[in-house]
Amino acid sequence: MAKIDDVARLAGVSKGTVSNVFSQKRPTSKKVTEKVLTVSRQLNYVPNHIARSLVTKKTMAIGLTIPHGNFFLSVFHTQFINGVILEASTYGYRVLLDTISADEIKTPSLASYPIDGAIVLGPTEEDMRITLLHQSRIPFVTVGKIIHSNVLDAPTVNNDNQRIISDICNYLIGLGHRDILFLNARQRTTVSMERSEAFAQALGELGIELRPDMMRYKPDIHSDEYLTYGYDETIEALSIRGNKVTAIIADDDRTAFSAMNALKDLGRSIPEDISLFVICGDLSIMNQASPALTGMDLQPSELGAQAVKLLMHKTGVLQGHSSEHWIVDSRIVERSSCTFARGGGRNG
Repeated sequence: MAKIDDVARLAGVSKGTVSNVFSQKRPTSKKVTEKVLTVSRQLNYVPNHIARSLVTKKTMAIGLTIPHGNFFLSVFHTQFINGVILEASTYGYRVLLDTISADEIKTPSLASYPIDGAIVLGPTEEDMRITLLHQSRIPFVTVGKIIHSNVLDAPTVNNDNQRIISDICNYLIGLGHRDILFLNARQRTTVSMERSEAFAQALGELGIELRPDMMRYKPDIHSDEYLTYGYDETIEALSIRGNKVTAIIADDDRTAFSAMNALKDLGRSIPEDISLFVICGDLSIMNQASPALTGMDLQPSELGAQAVKLLMHKTGVLQGHSSEHWIVDSRIVERSSCTFARGGGRNG
């Protein structure tokens, strides 16, 4: 690997001059700058982020935009971010994190910053983040399905939400559950749309009627009710349908814990009275809960890494053919929060 001494010797300048060319802390003549950069390219010498930016004419930064409210990011988010950062670093890229709400863009968005591309997590219908990136002609990848009138198709990384909900429904119905409360994600997010359709289809294929009170949606990310989503919905659903609810599917672990608190206040036991399944959660925390929570492993770190790889293809950093839509596998992790419904049994 070439060193700064090699560049200085071949260019006929001092190491300090080479450093100044890349850092621009002190002015150097155009002739000297071009000589140093030419030699650096010949030797494949890229000492740091600034150097590579000058040589490749790229910013060497990508943006990551995440829906965010007045609360700490979940473990899913932090694991996803870790996957993005670690994968981006292998290509010499930095990550600019933007947590501005897609619904409240009042300050400059990622589209106004010097980035080579962006990753959009959790797109909503007609997402303004996608609109701005598309208008600015910045390459982007979404983690989640796109539903946008001006962007008919764009590269995506996603879990197979259709299969996830189908697997969960088959698992619970196999335990004899037919009265299932689904505490879904936010209504305008494309993931909740995919899951809603899959839930209705899965129940229909199994001959179970989908009643309106069986599916609820998480409130707005900036609302006070967001952090307690699951508590009121569980109490209301049980009061409407009495003792018929035998299983609950929770969007994430925060929702699951709220539902657990509601069941405790109602004097119901998990899983003896009601089984509880979590779609997206911190696997270590879910394992330490009492009872340990059955759920899906969505592989958030892998989602982040694959999103970066797809974006590198879009920006030309990675060459060769690549699919526009990548699916990251998921699997059920069975623990103690789900069991046979009272009076039911495993089908098949």
